[in-house]
Amino acid sequence: MSDRQGYRSAGGLDDLARWRTFLAVHQSRSISAAARALGLAQPSASAQISALEAALGQPLFERHARGVVPTPYADELAGRLAAPFAALGAALSETLGPLGGGDAHRLLRLGGPAELLAEVAVTALAPLVRDGLQLQVTAGLTDDLLDALRDGRLDLVIATSRPKGRSLRAEPLADEELVLVGASGGPLTAVRTHADLADTALIAYAADVPLLRRYWRHVFGVRLEVAPSLTVPDLRAVRAAVVAGAGVSVLPRYLVEQELAEGRLLDLHPSDDPPISTTFLVTRGVPSVPAQRAAAALRDAARGWG
Repeated sequence: MSDRQGYRSAGGLDDLARWRTFLAVHQSRSISAAARALGLAQPSASAQISALEAALGQPLFERHARGVVPTPYADELAGRLAAPFAALGAALSETLGPLGGGDAHRLLRLGGPAELLAEVAVTALAPLVRDGLQLQVTAGLTDDLLDALRDGRLDLVIATSRPKGRSLRAEPLADEELVLVGASGGPLTAVRTHADLADTALIAYAADVPLLRRYWRHVFGVRLEVAPSLTVPDLRAVRAAVVAGAGVSVLPRYLVEQELAEGRLLDLHPSDDPPISTTFLVTRGVPSVPAQRAAAALRDAARGWG
C-alpha cells in the first residue's frame, strides 16, 4: 500500500493540524504569516505543508520570494475544507466552553476604529474577558489594520470598508446611520441645502473627509469641495469639538444618540433616507475559538447601535 493510499484510508483525521496550517497558508499566501497566526515556528509550518504535499502526491503551493501561490488543486481543497473547519471550530467551542484550551487559544488580537472599540467593543467583550479571554486591542485606520490581519498580527478586525481580494473573509456587522450634527445654541438650527453651510467650519477625522463626502453626495447630491477646519483622527474628539461649538460634522448616530437626547447636539437635517456607513467583521482563514466568540458578542452588541 502506498503512503498516499494509507493517508486516504485514515481519512486525514490524524492530520487536522496540518490541514489547519494548509488553510492558514492558503488564506494568507504566506507560510511565515500563517505560522505567526497559528503560533508555530516557520519551519514547523513549512514541514506540515511539505508532509501534506507528499501524502497527496502533488504540490499545493508554488514558492516565491514574497510568499506562495496556491495551485488550482489547493484552491479546490480550500473551497471544500473552509466551511467544515469553521463548523468544527464552532462545535469544539461549544464543547470546551467559551474559551476552552490552553493559553494560546485564549488570546484575541482585535483591531478597529478607536471610538468603536471604546464605545462598543470593549463593553461587549467584557464578559469574555471575565471568563478568561486575553484581549489585546489595537486602534487604527482600516487599511492598516487589514494589513496587520493579513500578516498574522491581528486575529479579528472591525473594518469600515470591505477588504478587497479573497485572502480575508468579511461579513457585514452593522449599518451605521450618519447624522449631520451641530451644537445646541449655535448659529445653525436647521439645514435645508448645502448652501446653508457655506460659511460654517467643518470638522472631520481625516483630511479626505469620507463621512462628510458621503453625506453631501447622498443628501445634497453634490460633491463636497470644502476642506475641513479641524481634523482629528478620533470620532469622539470630533463629537467633543462639535458639542463645544467649533463647527458641524457628520457622525454615526450611535455615537451621538445621548447628546441628541440631552439636547447638547442637534440633528440639523433629519431625513427618512439617511446615508449609511457599513462596518464589517473581518477574519483570516478559519477563525480561532476566541475570534468566533468575540464575533458573536459583537454581532449581539451591533443590534443596539447599527
